[in-house]
Amino acid sequence: MPKLIRLYITQVAWGFAISAVFVGVLLALNVANLRHLITSSEIGLIALVMIWFMNGIVFAGVQFAYAIMSMADKPQGPRRGTPVVHSFEPSVAKQEAKAGR
Repeated sequence: MPKLIRLYITQVAWGFAISAVFVGVLLALNVANLRHLITSSEIGLIALVMIWFMNGIVFAGVQFAYAIMSMADKPQGPRRGTPVVHSFEPSVAKQEAKAGR
């Protein structure tokens, strides 16, 4: 299996694991009375799976993006470019005055 695909699969698995922990904390702390809503509804299990899955998509995307961006080479040498020198000089703007009103 190519390294990039293996990296993607592992980061997606980590994202869904983080999502499971996040949803567990949401239910443990009963944020917005979510635990009561899920446990007292007949479709609570579907709601729980949807919350986990949707958060899993977000966390997996963030996890993969972080993994890819952290692979970049660190820049060597100075990080600044050549300094840009601006000269701020006043310019003349001519305005024709209209004669009397």
